[in-house]
Amino acid sequence: MRRRPEARDRATDRALRERGFAGFDIVPGVARLAAMNLYLHGLGGGAETPITRADALAADPARRWDVVLTNPPFGRRQFARVFTGDGEAETEREDYERPDFTVTTSNKQLNFMQHIMTILAPNGRAAVVLPDNVLFEGGAGERIRRRLLEAFDCHTLLRLPTGIFYRQGVKANVLFFEARPTRREPWTEALWVYDLRTNQRFTLKERPLRHADMADFITRARLSDRHRREESERFKRYTYAELAARDRLDLNLSWLREEGATDPATLPPPAEIAASIADELETALARFRAVAARLG
Repeated sequence: MRRRPEARDRATDRALRERGFAGFDIVPGVARLAAMNLYLHGLGGGAETPITRADALAADPARRWDVVLTNPPFGRRQFARVFTGDGEAETEREDYERPDFTVTTSNKQLNFMQHIMTILAPNGRAAVVLPDNVLFEGGAGERIRRRLLEAFDCHTLLRLPTGIFYRQGVKANVLFFEARPTRREPWTEALWVYDLRTNQRFTLKERPLRHADMADFITRARLSDRHRREESERFKRYTYAELAARDRLDLNLSWLREEGATDPATLPPPAEIAASIADELETALARFRAVAARLG
């Protein structure tokens, strides 16, 4: 772990190690693994672990964090009813009181996005792994994306290949944004999109993603020095005006052409193709259900 300059002071270093990290997970086994991982790296000293087994969406924790790194569970519905600031509710099994949420939705990734937007400290930074549907879903998704672009500096989107986090065919992204104070003008001047997905194939075992595969993104993204960025074949800049003009404020942006898509020798394995088709059908079914709900 690379220490910041202020961490060279022993008292500051100890405070960072013992009180600078916190985590929440609803699954007991995951919480235990996270706690052990921190312990093995000398983090979270003291009698109590900084990892809490809890439902992160259950309530506003009141505490605010400077850095949020998270991979919310992928899935379309949560078994809960969320009461939000708009006075609506989704009827399911449990009740959540989240007046800090501005939009009512049963999509757990969208609710996690609202949760992260709440718990970021002023000028706090977030990097969140998200499925594609969060980038293009209409209705609640569009309203949350609009708030994200206007109230936060949403500056970088990394499009990931399939086969990294979940089963083959599940498409994921990493969205980077920072909290900002309230103002009339949108904080997002431009969203830079890096496409590591097109013409790339990885699997968890046979073809795992390695550090060298991320080298170009790390070099070009310049997350700590963004004013020096330059466009490339895989790295494109979209202004706020260009994004706002897109239908449903769709952030599922792509421009590269898939090479050799019609050549059987270059096609992904059948299992990967089948999983991708299943994911697209699930997305389409979710949209039809939303339309049916509105008509009903």
